[in-house]
Amino acid sequence: MKLTPLILTTLLSLSKSSLATQPLDQLRLASGFQISVAAEAANARQIALGEPGTLFVGSRRAGQVYRLKDTNGDGIYEQREILLQGLNMPSGIAWRNGDLYIAAVSRILKVANADNVKTDSIQAQLVTDHLPNITHHGWKYLKFGPDGDLYFNLGAPCNICLSEDPRFASIMKLNLESGQQSIVARGIRNSVGFSWHPLTNELWFSDNGRDNLGDDRPDDELNRLTQPGQHFGFPFVHAGDIPDPQLYQGQPFEAFQPPILKLGAHVAPLGLTFYTGDQFPDSDKNTLFIAEHGSWNRSSKVGYRVIRVDTSVTPPTQTLFIEGWLNGQSAWGRPVDIVTDRDGSLLISDDQAGLIYRVSYRAGNKD
Repeated sequence: MKLTPLILTTLLSLSKSSLATQPLDQLRLASGFQISVAAEAANARQIALGEPGTLFVGSRRAGQVYRLKDTNGDGIYEQREILLQGLNMPSGIAWRNGDLYIAAVSRILKVANADNVKTDSIQAQLVTDHLPNITHHGWKYLKFGPDGDLYFNLGAPCNICLSEDPRFASIMKLNLESGQQSIVARGIRNSVGFSWHPLTNELWFSDNGRDNLGDDRPDDELNRLTQPGQHFGFPFVHAGDIPDPQLYQGQPFEAFQPPILKLGAHVAPLGLTFYTGDQFPDSDKNTLFIAEHGSWNRSSKVGYRVIRVDTSVTPPTQTLFIEGWLNGQSAWGRPVDIVTDRDGSLLISDDQAGLIYRVSYRAGNKD
């Protein structure tokens, strides 16, 4: 089945001077690291590397998918095209073998030859529409797993509830050849970021805890899947040891997988990536970077930062990597997703500022 969504193509030439007007001097990084603006894209959510020089960006509120081009190899994506528009929360995207996969709540679409296809001739192919058409936690995160299947989250359709549809509050995968969907992990309220450990192939993922239990409960979570089908507690138990006051059914806490790392309440961990480059002197394949989108209903705001997690130790340890998007109780930016670029730098999306940042390391740099 072929779908042809409304197409709008916009090509911009962004100068280094216009990108430099952003308030990057408010961001604080460790010595030697520097951050710059690599691109602009309204409501930028998940990001995916295409062929060298091409970056794809999903959005949620904007309903658009962008194709960005760095035409001269300077690390700035000075050309931006709207690949597709008019979609329902196309936050999640994944690139594979030249094709771009896009999650739009109840549908997953594919754009073939996405790096080079002309925007006026795009035909988006329907991969599946056998997904719930519910927007509460309905936006998705997409990645291809080591097994070649396409993985995605399916958040709970509520703050706290027990749904009759077992697909809700899970991470699932789709086999593109057979069309078969299967549940990989259960009891996950809303994971908007996951990645596979490059040394063990284990799936690590973030999870956003329930609201309305106060400022400091429950912790948001970093989890690790060690066996398919494991249950991580929602909606019965939160953060491994907090029984839900409404839905707990007396199960022993040991019946559920506890978080491998508690991240703090309401920090809203979203996209994450294991570091696979060789540019950062203090990071290796055991290093995990997590974007914390930040709280929206806490009396004193938290999050709005990027943390670094050392997964080589048990339990893992977290340290602050970037902060400064939050000034007092006012935030000018909210990090969403992170990928390791081919040169070993990090690309970070920000849906509030509408930016893609590049974080790089230079020996002797004091900024």
